[in-house]
Amino acid sequence: MSAQDNKPLAENAVVLESLPVITLKGVGPRQTERLAHLGIKVVADLLFHLPLRYQDRTRLVPMGSLRPGDEVTVEGEIQLTELKYGGRRTLLSRLADGTGSLTLRFFHFSAAQQKSLSRGTRLRCFGEVRKGTTTLEMIHPEYRFVAPDEAIEESLTPIYPATEGLQQQSLRRLTEQALAYLKQGAVLQDYLPVEYTRELSLPPLVEAIEYLHCPPPDAPVSLLMEGTHPAQQRLAFEELLAHHLSLRQLRLSAQQHVAPALKNKAELTVTFLQSLPFALTSAQQRVTDEISADMEKPLPMQRLVQGDVGSGKTVVAAMAVLQAIESGFQAAVMAPTELLAEQHYQNFCHWLEPLGIGVAWLSGKLKAGQRRQMQEVIASGEAQVVVGTHALFQEGVNFFELGLVVVDEQHRFGVHQRLALREKGQRDGRYPHQLIMTATPIPRTLAMTAYADLDVSVIDELPPGRTPIETVVLPESRRDAVVQRVESACREGRQAYWVCTLIEESEALQCQAAEASAEVLAEALPDLNVGLVHGRMKAEQKAQVMAAFKVGEINLLVATTVIEVGVDVPNASLMIIENAERLGLAQLHQLRGRVGRGKEKSSCVLMYHGSLSRLARERLAVLRESSDGFVIAQKDLELRGPGELLGTRQTGMLQLRIADLQRDQALLSEVARVAARMLQEQPERVPLITQRWLGDGCRYGDV
Repeated sequence: MSAQDNKPLAENAVVLESLPVITLKGVGPRQTERLAHLGIKVVADLLFHLPLRYQDRTRLVPMGSLRPGDEVTVEGEIQLTELKYGGRRTLLSRLADGTGSLTLRFFHFSAAQQKSLSRGTRLRCFGEVRKGTTTLEMIHPEYRFVAPDEAIEESLTPIYPATEGLQQQSLRRLTEQALAYLKQGAVLQDYLPVEYTRELSLPPLVEAIEYLHCPPPDAPVSLLMEGTHPAQQRLAFEELLAHHLSLRQLRLSAQQHVAPALKNKAELTVTFLQSLPFALTSAQQRVTDEISADMEKPLPMQRLVQGDVGSGKTVVAAMAVLQAIESGFQAAVMAPTELLAEQHYQNFCHWLEPLGIGVAWLSGKLKAGQRRQMQEVIASGEAQVVVGTHALFQEGVNFFELGLVVVDEQHRFGVHQRLALREKGQRDGRYPHQLIMTATPIPRTLAMTAYADLDVSVIDELPPGRTPIETVVLPESRRDAVVQRVESACREGRQAYWVCTLIEESEALQCQAAEASAEVLAEALPDLNVGLVHGRMKAEQKAQVMAAFKVGEINLLVATTVIEVGVDVPNASLMIIENAERLGLAQLHQLRGRVGRGKEKSSCVLMYHGSLSRLARERLAVLRESSDGFVIAQKDLELRGPGELLGTRQTGMLQLRIADLQRDQALLSEVARVAARMLQEQPERVPLITQRWLGDGCRYGDV
């Protein structure tokens, strides 16, 4: 499999996948360590460390024509270099080229650097032109010493992802050495069979890599900047294929396992359904049937249930739990936050205890004695259903016979956490079934890539009687009118939420903001009972406040985004969200879904601070116009990309180097087709391609 045509390797060929970076000139132990931070261990890794963007340094710009904001290459002679002492020590060099002059300003510099920038020295500099105190300036430009007639760069200059102690110039020098190896006949293995790339009209690997590291001066800059150049598409395809293959392998390995066949006797289910004050929607019934059929097989179910806010996913999960219990097995229900886990616990107690089913609760905040007691009832099988947070898969928790794992709001958990809980249920080589739920609808193209290891069911129908929510967007300056609106709604016997969001990541600051808002609102509305709930409160405190709100003792609940999912108070009909422009569409839609659960007409006020950017205005307009979670999710994907939608900061998945799920949607169906073909025809290449793009994180390893 040589670089371009998959021929067998020559005996003495240098294979770049086996050549450590320390063999390159200028790389010592320290530099090796820094490169490892970027995932670069062998020379081939350098070639797959692809440019983020490009700068055009292929022409010199006369200094007389410069304007502030230009990013340009200039060349000239130093007329004067001096030290300036003001607030901080600064090195200033005046550079001139006969058409005008420019000041180079350095805040960090050495004595040797100061000495080298002496009068008469010729420099070529690249940087952004800014307005200085007396002249135009460049601050910390990239520069090098040149001879008067030295040729200018012939290709666009790549800008690479960098790390501390490893600057652009070093990365470029090392990449040049790696490319020189290729020119001397070294091998970069192409794991995509040549007939596949021909069918897809994709260029060969080496050709694409050389082009991207050294685009010629006439390269179509707009295509490169957009990421749609054929060379980029070749590598984007391979990267998406690696991610897809890793998930398919995850699925195939799971299908090698055995699971208990949980027969649907339906006795408990019928009693449960009769106790509900409503009938299942046809969508709930369809999804329940799909889950039931999966659980009757001796293979571990891996099913994702997507359903919009309020579509009744928890009832569907309860039916699956009952099927496991009727077959003599336990079920575990895991939620990402204490608040949501508590809500599930209350629901399951309310529904299942009348049927004689023991429900246990496990969270990280339980005292040692309570925890021990819970661990005992779980291990003995006395607790048939265990509800909790990620505490469920921690050490010391042993299940008697776990047959089903239900994970709510999957995107908030790392895949590792989901698998850790599954491992808990491993008994005599048998694994529990897995049901994963999300109220963040995911567009089909994204689901194909992000959840290729799961079967997907969609609850695409809301229960009858859900009232549409009127959504309005108002500036902060209308705050007094909003407060009056809260007062009149509560006077009429309804309840309201007031959600505080802050740009700060700090939970402590968010909680302080919520506390301050609660005080201000309590002062402005002395006749109302104002409650407060945030992430730093003790679980018991939160539970007390939520219980008081649920029974109507609290009129207005001030909260951080901890109430985003799962909270169900039918009498609450008004939702105010402060700084709404700072949240993603999916999160705003989740928050809005806390109202509109009763008979009363419900409203959501999105209050924004300052003036709105075009993007923020567009995003808030989507919410005003639509209440369909799938429409909103598609728009969120278009406006913000997949990271926010999937919560990938937590999961560590889909951290793509060159592919872009939104831009490259058109490739996804071909990716799925090629993956299936490759697993069948070329299975030996699959681990090579996933290792290349995913490294040691080869999609969650052996599962």
